[in-house]
Amino acid sequence: QVQLVESGGGLVQPGGSLRLSCAASRSIFSIVAMSWYRQAPGKQRELVAAITRDGSTNYEDSVKGRFTISRDNAKNTVYLQMNSLKPEDTAVYYCKLLTARTLYWGQGTQVTVSS
Repeated sequence: QVQLVESGGGLVQPGGSLRLSCAASRSIFSIVAMSWYRQAPGKQRELVAAITRDGSTNYEDSVKGRFTISRDNAKNTVYLQMNSLKPEDTAVYYCKLLTARTLYWGQGTQVTVSS
Protein backbone atom coordinates (compact mmCIF):
# COMPACT_ATOMS: atom_id res chain seq x y z
CA GLN A 1 0.00 0.00 0.00
CA VAL A 2 1.08 3.60 -0.65
CA GLN A 3 0.46 6.66 1.54
CA LEU A 4 0.59 10.20 0.13
CA VAL A 5 1.48 13.00 2.56
CA GLU A 6 0.82 16.58 1.47
CA SER A 7 2.37 19.74 2.90
CA GLY A 8 3.00 23.40 2.05
CA GLY A 9 -0.45 24.93 2.21
CA GLY A 10 -1.24 28.08 4.14
CA LEU A 11 -2.41 31.69 4.02
CA VAL A 12 -0.78 34.07 1.53
CA GLN A 13 -1.50 37.52 0.13
CA PRO A 14 -2.57 38.04 -3.48
CA GLY A 15 0.51 37.98 -5.69
CA GLY A 16 2.36 35.71 -3.29
CA SER A 17 3.75 32.21 -3.78
CA LEU A 18 3.47 28.75 -2.23
CA ARG A 19 5.02 25.38 -3.01
CA LEU A 20 2.96 22.28 -2.29
CA SER A 21 4.65 18.91 -1.78
CA CYS A 22 3.25 15.38 -1.98
CA ALA A 23 5.51 12.57 -0.82
CA ALA A 24 4.81 8.87 -1.40
CA SER A 25 5.70 6.39 1.34
CA ARG A 26 7.63 4.11 -1.01
CA SER A 27 9.04 3.91 -4.52
CA ILE A 28 6.56 3.11 -7.28
CA PHE A 29 7.56 1.39 -10.52
CA SER A 30 4.21 1.33 -12.34
CA ILE A 31 3.39 5.04 -12.16
CA VAL A 32 1.20 6.41 -14.95
CA ALA A 33 0.72 10.00 -13.77
CA MET A 34 0.75 12.28 -10.75
CA SER A 35 -1.54 15.26 -10.53
CA TRP A 36 -2.95 18.05 -8.37
CA TYR A 37 -6.66 18.75 -7.97
CA ARG A 38 -8.44 21.45 -6.02
CA GLN A 39 -11.91 21.87 -4.56
CA ALA A 40 -13.52 25.03 -3.23
CA PRO A 41 -16.72 24.99 -1.12
CA GLY A 42 -19.76 24.33 -3.29
CA LYS A 43 -17.60 23.55 -6.32
CA GLN A 44 -16.64 20.35 -8.12
CA ARG A 45 -13.14 19.01 -7.69
CA GLU A 46 -11.11 20.09 -10.72
CA LEU A 47 -7.80 19.07 -12.23
CA VAL A 48 -5.14 21.76 -11.80
CA ALA A 49 -1.98 20.14 -13.19
CA ALA A 50 -0.67 16.71 -14.16
CA ILE A 51 2.67 15.15 -15.01
CA THR A 52 3.14 11.77 -16.70
CA ARG A 53 5.96 9.26 -16.33
CA ASP A 54 7.76 10.68 -19.38
CA GLY A 55 7.59 14.21 -17.95
CA SER A 56 4.78 15.62 -20.09
CA THR A 57 2.64 18.20 -18.28
CA ASN A 58 -0.75 19.81 -18.67
CA TYR A 59 -2.51 22.62 -16.79
CA GLU A 60 -5.96 24.04 -16.24
CA ASP A 61 -6.29 27.22 -18.29
CA SER A 62 -6.60 29.62 -15.35
CA VAL A 63 -3.23 28.56 -13.86
CA LYS A 64 -1.14 28.42 -17.04
CA GLY A 65 1.92 30.61 -16.72
CA ARG A 66 1.55 30.82 -12.92
CA PHE A 67 1.74 27.22 -11.65
CA THR A 68 4.40 24.59 -12.35
CA ILE A 69 4.16 20.87 -11.57
CA SER A 70 7.41 18.95 -11.12
CA ARG A 71 8.75 15.80 -9.50
CA ASP A 72 11.82 14.45 -7.74
CA ASN A 73 11.97 10.72 -8.41
CA ALA A 74 14.75 10.16 -5.86
CA LYS A 75 12.48 11.55 -3.12
CA ASN A 76 9.24 9.99 -4.45
CA THR A 77 7.76 13.49 -4.36
CA VAL A 78 5.69 15.69 -6.65
CA TYR A 79 5.51 19.48 -6.25
CA LEU A 80 3.21 22.30 -7.29
CA GLN A 81 4.90 25.70 -7.41
CA MET A 82 2.23 28.40 -7.31
CA ASN A 83 3.16 31.99 -8.17
CA SER A 84 1.12 35.17 -8.62
CA LEU A 85 -1.63 33.71 -6.47
CA LYS A 86 -5.15 35.09 -6.74
CA PRO A 87 -8.11 34.90 -4.32
CA GLU A 88 -9.86 32.54 -6.76
CA ASP A 89 -7.05 30.02 -6.19
CA THR A 90 -8.37 29.49 -2.65
CA ALA A 91 -9.28 25.80 -2.22
CA VAL A 92 -8.25 22.51 -0.70
CA TYR A 93 -5.56 21.01 -2.92
CA TYR A 94 -5.28 17.23 -3.31
CA CYS A 95 -2.45 15.12 -4.71
CA LYS A 96 -3.39 12.09 -6.84
CA LEU A 97 -1.19 9.17 -7.88
CA LEU A 98 -2.27 6.88 -10.73
CA THR A 99 -0.45 3.57 -11.18
CA ALA A 100 -1.14 0.71 -13.59
CA ARG A 101 -3.33 -0.93 -10.91
CA THR A 102 -4.37 1.59 -8.25
CA LEU A 103 -5.47 5.17 -7.60
CA TYR A 104 -4.22 6.98 -4.47
CA TRP A 105 -5.25 10.35 -2.97
CA GLY A 106 -3.49 12.61 -0.51
CA GLN A 107 -5.29 14.02 2.53
CA GLY A 108 -5.61 17.55 1.12
CA THR A 109 -3.98 20.83 2.12
CA GLN A 110 -5.72 24.20 2.46
CA VAL A 111 -4.55 27.15 0.36
CA THR A 112 -6.08 30.53 1.21
CA VAL A 113 -5.24 33.67 -0.77
CA SER A 114 -6.43 36.82 0.98
CA SER A 115 -5.24 40.25 2.05
